[in-house]
Amino acid sequence: MAAEDFVVDLRRLDSRALAQVGGKAANLGELIGMGFPVPRGFAVTTAAYARVAEAADLDRQLDAGDPAQLGERGRAALLTASVPAPVADDVCRAYMALGKDVPVAVRSSATAEDLPSASFAGQQDTYLNVVGTQAVLDAVRRCWASLWTDRAVSYRAGAGIDHRAVQLAVVVQQMVDAQVAGVLFTADPVTGRRTRSVIDASPGLGEAVVSGAVNPDHVVVEGDGRIVEHRLGDKALEVRARAGGGTEQVVTAGGAARTSLTDGQIAALVAIGRRVEAHYRAPQDIEWAIDGDGTLWLTQSRPITTLHPLPRPSGHGLRVYLCVSLAQGLTRPITPMGLSAFRVVTSVPAADVFGVSIADPVAGPPAFATAGGRAFADITPGMRSATGRALLPRLLDIMEARSAVVLRALFDEPALAVRTTSQWPFVRRVVSVLVRYRVPPLLALSLLRPAAARRRVDRFGDRLRRLTEVSADATAVQRLDHVQRVLSRVFPILPGVAPVFGAGLAMLAVARRLAGDDLDEAASHEVLRSLPHNSTTEMDLELWGLATRLRADPGAARALRGTPAVELARRYRDGALPPALQHGLGAFLRRHGHRAVAEIDVGMPRWSDDPSYVLGVLANYLRLDAPDLAPDAVFARGALAADAAVAATVARVRRRSRIRALAVRLALRRVRDLAGMRETHKDFLVRLLALARAQLAIVGELLAASGLLTDPADVFFLDLAEARSALAGTDHRATVTARREEYDRELRRRHVPRVLLSDGTEPETLSRPADVEGALSGTPASAGTVTALARVVLDPVGAHLEPGEILVVPSTDPGWTPLFLTAGGLVMEMGGPNSHGAVVAREYGIPAVVGVADATTRITTGQKVTVDGAAGLVRAPA
Repeated sequence: MAAEDFVVDLRRLDSRALAQVGGKAANLGELIGMGFPVPRGFAVTTAAYARVAEAADLDRQLDAGDPAQLGERGRAALLTASVPAPVADDVCRAYMALGKDVPVAVRSSATAEDLPSASFAGQQDTYLNVVGTQAVLDAVRRCWASLWTDRAVSYRAGAGIDHRAVQLAVVVQQMVDAQVAGVLFTADPVTGRRTRSVIDASPGLGEAVVSGAVNPDHVVVEGDGRIVEHRLGDKALEVRARAGGGTEQVVTAGGAARTSLTDGQIAALVAIGRRVEAHYRAPQDIEWAIDGDGTLWLTQSRPITTLHPLPRPSGHGLRVYLCVSLAQGLTRPITPMGLSAFRVVTSVPAADVFGVSIADPVAGPPAFATAGGRAFADITPGMRSATGRALLPRLLDIMEARSAVVLRALFDEPALAVRTTSQWPFVRRVVSVLVRYRVPPLLALSLLRPAAARRRVDRFGDRLRRLTEVSADATAVQRLDHVQRVLSRVFPILPGVAPVFGAGLAMLAVARRLAGDDLDEAASHEVLRSLPHNSTTEMDLELWGLATRLRADPGAARALRGTPAVELARRYRDGALPPALQHGLGAFLRRHGHRAVAEIDVGMPRWSDDPSYVLGVLANYLRLDAPDLAPDAVFARGALAADAAVAATVARVRRRSRIRALAVRLALRRVRDLAGMRETHKDFLVRLLALARAQLAIVGELLAASGLLTDPADVFFLDLAEARSALAGTDHRATVTARREEYDRELRRRHVPRVLLSDGTEPETLSRPADVEGALSGTPASAGTVTALARVVLDPVGAHLEPGEILVVPSTDPGWTPLFLTAGGLVMEMGGPNSHGAVVAREYGIPAVVGVADATTRITTGQKVTVDGAAGLVRAPA
């Protein structure tokens, strides 16, 4: 096509034309080229849109006035501008070539439409049964204007797409005289199951089905061709073409008594859908129509963008993948280097505990899988073993309670029937690991001499720091070798530290067994409040102490209250902050700068790299003026309340047995002495990751200096093997660009499955928890009741939280916890009673409910809600 061609035949789309006809037209042209039945038509190119936008002076119109009225100004400019004569002439000629007064459909085809990551379904307008050249021109003009509907502007903003980068082509196609029409999904759009096709069908034009105006027939077909569901809708309304142009809605009767499709037509639809899916290598959302002669036509095909990508199969038959990212409180994607680090880290327990032969730790264990930038574990062998079925759900009951419910619901799946009943091989490996890492002596020391056990953990941490030192003149290859050694030491932290807090949790179980009803769930939560020796709460309170001191310094307080955190971070790096803030922040970062939001991802900047989050939290703290709500005062009251709960429990038990009361008191003292160490192993782990990150950053600088990477931070979008090959001269810049684009897309994904089957099914969609009337249900995490305004926070960086607000989040890790200090309550979509957020909430004494499905979308910022932490309910008062 020529540079200024304003129209192109869908049957003649060359490479140049594809760039100017938008997603929908390009897909239709591709389907035609593959021999699929698609109605004749043409595309009005983006060159035509550019010409009319120029005539309308669109750029100036968009720049003028209130940004909230951007869409309104864009529509007005395009609707009032005249269509340039060359454009109008080309459109009219192409239309007349289809035949005299041929009825056509006029539909948008935006350059950011029908993409693998964003379908833009329904965001621009469609006009059906358009007849006559003037009517076609008018419909084309209205399609152009629909690029600026409020819903399209909002959708682009949510998808992170630049408004000015989007242009609109228009597809004009002959209408199909549809006797029946509808939508075909080549995967179940609700459960995600890839082996199923789902069809919605109704008589008349497909607009009735697409717009939701009719209750259509619903057909579900399994991969082997079996129709597993054929539900007849009432089909009380049909959209039909009107003589002379336009459409009408016709009310009909008796639709529930007749089917729209025969079994043969269903089979034909499924077959053609599978061919289209195979061509695009992705599940498709296809609009179709069947005319009076029984011919099946495809009018549109676009990817189903809501489905989560699948891990690469790691074995035969149905596989079960647990999202490790979510279990660790991480909803955002992990950088490629972060995933690569996980492979090395998990190779050690895979070999030590599960006896898996690991040929290359960089490649990781076979059970480690990735999809959509998230880490998954193939837990199929555990689901097929009696031991695994006993242990996996119980472990998740503590970490991520909703995942445990989902796994138990899969126990009846025939494809996951138990194949291994003997427990002894696994038990022998576990005992061997416990003995090798001297876990029993550490457990005994913890129970007999808690202070000595804590000192041993401190010495363990000191040894880790010494082992991770690297020579300043090390080569880049030596630094990568060192990174791999550091990562291989992550797993031994667990048996070297966890037995200490594990002994404390075991003593809580013993105390509950001995006390019976005298130590219920609520009393247990009280006992766990304000635990000493918790590295995370100590860090948070230290930051609060810094805020208290800075409040008394006029220059520091003025800077925090009046300067954006990003600018303050820049001044900190330049040494230009007020002295009290410069020195106080520096001291805090020397102790805690290895922490970060999403800190288990080695690719995420540490607070020492970018302290803007810490500075934002300090500014938030300065808004808290009530002395009785000061976090240190709240923490001190929590410690007193915990001591009182211990005393009250012992007193109740003493009424029954003095000896039992002594045992309960000893057990609860050990809980207070040891359970706070729960965060220590995570702190050590993150220190190692920060050290590994520092070495990788140096490697990135060397690669950027040699021209093999564009930016030093690009090294985190390679894996360890690729970083090594880059040092040997391989140019990975194109790989980095593609991965950054994928990473940015995945950052916008709001839903990540807890558990995913290899056929695409998300089992949670089949077993959603029933909400109590008027409330959202979750897992009790921290007792207490609070009613306040909600604050939905998806990313803590830059978050503004007023004192006393209820924090509603997808999940949390230690990087989030500074926000907890001034929160009135906590609601989390993920987690269990002993997940990180639950533990810290209890220690701060704020009511918390975790595992509340879709909380961040079902609760809105500013909504008044009541959190009942003991009942596990979140209510919206009338």
